[in-house]
Amino acid sequence: MRFIIRGTVQGVGFRPAVYRAAEIMGLRGRVYNDGASVIIETDGDFSFIEELKRNLPALAVIESVDAEEYELPSDVVDFSIVESSKTNSGIGIPADTAVCDNCLKDMKEGRRKGYAFTTCTECGARFTLMSSNPYDRVRTSMDAYPMCDSCKSEYSDPGDRRFHHQTVCCEECGPSYYVLDSEGNRIDGEPLSVFADFIEKGKIGIIKGWGGMHICSTLEHTQELREWYGRANKPFAVMVKDTDALLKYSDPTDVEFNTVTSPQRPIVLIKKKDTIPEAVSPGLDNVGIFLPYTGIQHLLFERMNEDALIMTSANVPGEPMILKDEDVLSMEADIYLLHNQEIINRADDSVVKFAGENRYFLRKARGYIPSYIDIGMNGDVVALGPQENLTASVTSKGRIYTTQHIGNGESIGVLEFLESATGFFMDTLETKPSVIAVDLHPGYQNRRFASRLSEETGADIVEIQHHWAHCASLMADAGIDEISCLSVDGTGHGTDGNAWGGEVMSSDYEKFERVAHMEYIPLLGGEKALHDIRRLSFAINSINGKDSDFVTEKEAEIFTKMTSASVKTSSLGRILDALSYSLGICDYRTYDGEPAMKIEPYLSKGKLIDGFETDIINGTIGTAHLFSQIDTDCSKADTAYTIVKTIVDKMTESAADSLQNGVRHIGITGGVSYSVPITEMFVSKVKELGYEPVLHNRVPNGDGGISVGQAAIALKGLR
Repeated sequence: MRFIIRGTVQGVGFRPAVYRAAEIMGLRGRVYNDGASVIIETDGDFSFIEELKRNLPALAVIESVDAEEYELPSDVVDFSIVESSKTNSGIGIPADTAVCDNCLKDMKEGRRKGYAFTTCTECGARFTLMSSNPYDRVRTSMDAYPMCDSCKSEYSDPGDRRFHHQTVCCEECGPSYYVLDSEGNRIDGEPLSVFADFIEKGKIGIIKGWGGMHICSTLEHTQELREWYGRANKPFAVMVKDTDALLKYSDPTDVEFNTVTSPQRPIVLIKKKDTIPEAVSPGLDNVGIFLPYTGIQHLLFERMNEDALIMTSANVPGEPMILKDEDVLSMEADIYLLHNQEIINRADDSVVKFAGENRYFLRKARGYIPSYIDIGMNGDVVALGPQENLTASVTSKGRIYTTQHIGNGESIGVLEFLESATGFFMDTLETKPSVIAVDLHPGYQNRRFASRLSEETGADIVEIQHHWAHCASLMADAGIDEISCLSVDGTGHGTDGNAWGGEVMSSDYEKFERVAHMEYIPLLGGEKALHDIRRLSFAINSINGKDSDFVTEKEAEIFTKMTSASVKTSSLGRILDALSYSLGICDYRTYDGEPAMKIEPYLSKGKLIDGFETDIINGTIGTAHLFSQIDTDCSKADTAYTIVKTIVDKMTESAADSLQNGVRHIGITGGVSYSVPITEMFVSKVKELGYEPVLHNRVPNGDGGISVGQAAIALKGLR
């Protein structure tokens, strides 16, 4: 028989498992990678597949087995693993997973003691060091490091954990670390000990890992790090030594604990304890926390007295995470711990948040990419996302594959990263697009890439409205074809030229209807109003006929003149900004989502105040008048909760009223849906109305999921 096996079957010890199963059964034959599939040619029958399934490697996943009769050549006298070929498109490797317990033991004694690049078929970097299919050493950055005799022996031994492990190495033959001072000069001594000593003395360091680099400092010196990095308020992620430290600094739920300790090792937003300095996540009730996942991170904690460190992506603000050693000196850190293994595919740490059991990806990258969504529509499409929190999606054989998190697309570096990441997936999947999908906004920078790609491939460019794409991403995530949806975020270009963001939509993959939307508020000064959130409060006060004592007379005159000429927004995100300002919670937005994030703890504690109501008039949900009902005698928490719940309830009722054809699903999507209290308000109202709430779980709620929705809509258009 010839068996063609598809799934997660490369880089996980699958071929060695096939070999061992064949040895147990005394079979002849061979196994090899064929693009994203594994081909087995053997004199065995289907009982062989059953034997294989009983002894699958931990990370392997068999999705399908196709079989055909095959005459094994007579000169095949035993079973062997043979050289790979490339005749089939697809991606058959798992995402990078944390170094396993067995490898951690190897790093404590024996010939790999203290060696940071220790991995085996059950763990390690794959995507970040892979250049193309199939997954063999010659197509990874380990091609530069020929195996020593000891590693060759492990690689060739069927009984060894590193049998056919493509990145097997040791201190004698593999990559190594070195340390540089602030001027780029090498420092003598054991690199990790030198680096650890600098960090414990309060210095700021940069450490190179699997998918990029991290800025590193102690918690005690967080404020100094903020001043050095120019990041006033945006929260930092914290890497803790072990689960004891995790419980010391945070209070995880069971699902949060299981996720933070999983092989994917994402950053998880967890309720913080008082042991976390306020400077780490100012004004927030949670902290982004994660466990070590690379050998060097484990070894660093062994060298230090610290049980927690700041670990945040090393990048010039606005640019992607730095990959190359020669570029990192521009960061002007005190010390650098670097290695000489090339990072081929950049991958930031994934960031996850939970709403009950629902998993929300704020950033989907290391540990979760590559992955795909089954969409059930064939065709080749490339979707390039919006402008912020960019990802691209590439389709192949009924699946949507999404790139790792790219970043915000205003900078040249991010756009170059978008092109390279998209190119990797197109090449690996052998995708030749018929359609390239982009956002409706005419000014987004990734349109230039779309134009070049269109010229190269002959593909048509289609524009897809931002909030429709949000709805479609939720449908793809949930595996449904029709939905009534609250699409709520900061801003996205609407079909009427205004900035949408508080939309009730009835949607499928072919069309959408804007059932209702929140009241338009002028964005005084356009982009400036997104940061100087006084302008939003001023605009709302003007609608209500109220004076604004927080601006000067001159500013009031200028803002009033701006009103008629300003772009208007229906955004729930902007309402949260204005509410955060009006209640004295946040005065100025220094990072994306800050006012909304800082109001979330108040929403969590608030209770409903009687007397707040709103209506829908000609499809418009009133919002400005709610601000005129703010009573200083009421708590900030109760006021914030009441205003937001009043709006969410009315939007949900409108979504329910729009349901037709027996549809029972009401969903919520967009960046605002990351707010757990808002999600809870929504779910409660949907259930009260007798319908089924739909939430995100696999695709990012925010703009990182837009490309998935664009791809699904474009595929439907092809059909």
